[in-house]
Amino acid sequence: MRNWLGFFAGIAMVAGVTLSGTAGAETLKVGSTPTGVPFTFLDTKNDTITGVMVDIMSLVGKEAGDQVTTVPLAWSALIPSLTTGKIDAVAAAMFITPDRQKVVDFTDPVYQYGEGLIVPKSDTKNYVSFADLKGKVVGAQIGTPFLKAMQDSGLFAEVKVYETLQDLLRDTNTGRVDAAVADYPILAYQVSHGGFNNTRLVTSYKAVMPGQIGIAVQKGHPERIAKLNAAIAKVKADGRIDAVVKKWGL
Repeated sequence: MRNWLGFFAGIAMVAGVTLSGTAGAETLKVGSTPTGVPFTFLDTKNDTITGVMVDIMSLVGKEAGDQVTTVPLAWSALIPSLTTGKIDAVAAAMFITPDRQKVVDFTDPVYQYGEGLIVPKSDTKNYVSFADLKGKVVGAQIGTPFLKAMQDSGLFAEVKVYETLQDLLRDTNTGRVDAAVADYPILAYQVSHGGFNNTRLVTSYKAVMPGQIGIAVQKGHPERIAKLNAAIAKVKADGRIDAVVKKWGL
């Protein structure tokens, strides 16, 4: 009898170890946009979302012991979908800003950069700042910090608001706007790979809105933030995030 009791006790101990080893594992529904090349975009060859932030989220999720499912969403739907619980996290080119921190929580930063400026190729002026664009018709994507800064500046004849970056790029390419402001790495990648042949990236422009990208999660989940931050620290320290950035040419 004692042998059988010992046998079952051993099973219980093993089961306890197994359960405790997987405690906290989650399947995370992660919102990403299909148009934010090269950070998050649709790979039409296999109909999946790919990009820098998708790769980084995959690394972080694996390190944290979580399963990651990517949910394609429009940029403007990311935070509303997160706050209403339709998704568990956002992995996109989303800056950590005070306004956003009022409604969602962010992990530690995983990447950082500033804004970029594009103009029609026929415009050869070396713009350095917003002041150089005074009186022009400019555009920016809704939900970005660049849009508010341009609207608040009072410098422009008109600030056009765009739902998608592709629409913004197309209007710049056709001359419907005089200039557009968006995330520098995305603009650089799109102009060099996206077929916008009548558009020029203004290399003389000096960014004044540098930002840091983090993974956004719904408020009220400190344990999730802590787990993701621990994973981020590991994939940063061993160079895995650097390898992703290099892979995408950034």
